[in-house]
Amino acid sequence: MPFLRKRIPLQFSEEERQRLDSIRRSRMEEKRRTVRAAILLDSLSGQSDESISRRHHVSRSTVVLCIEKCLQFGLDAALGELPRSGKPRQLPDDAIAWVQYCACQKPKELGYSYELWTYQLLTAHVRQHCVAAGHPALRKLSRSKLHKILRQGELRPHKIRYYVEKRDAEFELKMAQVLHIYKEVEIVNEYLRGQVGRSLPVVTISYDEKPGIQALAVTTPDRPPVVQRHPAHLRDYEYIRLGTVSLLAGLDLHDGKITEMVSDTHNSADFITFLKKLDAAYAPQQKIRLILDNHSAHLSKETRSYLETVPHRFVFVFTPTHGSWLNLIESQFSKMTRTMLRGIRVASKQELVERIHQYFEEVNSAPVVFRWKYQMDESIIV
Repeated sequence: MPFLRKRIPLQFSEEERQRLDSIRRSRMEEKRRTVRAAILLDSLSGQSDESISRRHHVSRSTVVLCIEKCLQFGLDAALGELPRSGKPRQLPDDAIAWVQYCACQKPKELGYSYELWTYQLLTAHVRQHCVAAGHPALRKLSRSKLHKILRQGELRPHKIRYYVEKRDAEFELKMAQVLHIYKEVEIVNEYLRGQVGRSLPVVTISYDEKPGIQALAVTTPDRPPVVQRHPAHLRDYEYIRLGTVSLLAGLDLHDGKITEMVSDTHNSADFITFLKKLDAAYAPQQKIRLILDNHSAHLSKETRSYLETVPHRFVFVFTPTHGSWLNLIESQFSKMTRTMLRGIRVASKQELVERIHQYFEEVNSAPVVFRWKYQMDESIIV
């Protein structure tokens, strides 16, 4: 004899019906949610609890519980799980706070040789000192529980994140000046777009050096990829150091072309040679404005002596100390490192120099105008 229903029938809005139908037909939802959605829809259509349980291969009590949860607590509760009492907490809040406090200290400050914590070392430290600290519940702390405690506090004491300290008292002002120039260049470029042959009174160049580019040679020839055998180039891990070169480059912020020079050094003489190259590359009536960092070669006595020989030709705008990331040429250097210089091997240092020159010939054949976006509209010059 079938059981008689003594409960209120289910009622859903059209939006709730569509939601239940979408969950029931979904292949991405959890199995229990799709089954519960189907149970609710079948009960809404008037099917008995017994037929619903047979259809979905669950017990009748499962069907009744799902429907009663929906009637008492709502649709979301019926599709999910109600809160349970669970196992009593083993660790009080003060014990968790002490573990997080330990994690915020360096191991060397507590008498260890380590600079950073490892999970094994931190677990052993907590177990060893928890009783003296008044937290005996931590004597059996596991690695997984420690991981949960650290994650709860959003701590990763085994990692280091690097940043650049602001050591320039006028950092904000100097940054605003550089961003003001970028905004000015953007406005000028927009105004001159489509005007061929128009000469600029002031040309803005983003300049920097990339020293220490290594010339590395292979000890044995590389082996190329082979279809269905070797998917990548094969290279012996040993290499030969042939020396280093320095790249001096200036990015024209108006047309994207790069003026470059490669040297064994990057001292004042090299910088002056580069300035002479810029002087020859642009029309005499144009003023050349350089955005550059505070390298000693840019401020040396030799550089100042040369600038006196070409008065009103160059204007230097310095980025803040430890703020060379504000220089747009760094984006080009980053792109070069990730593409042309990645895994490069040469037979001689001269080959490296030639390939760098070739790279910039290729870049200048299809130049890209770099545009600065970070805090462009937030900084003002006071």
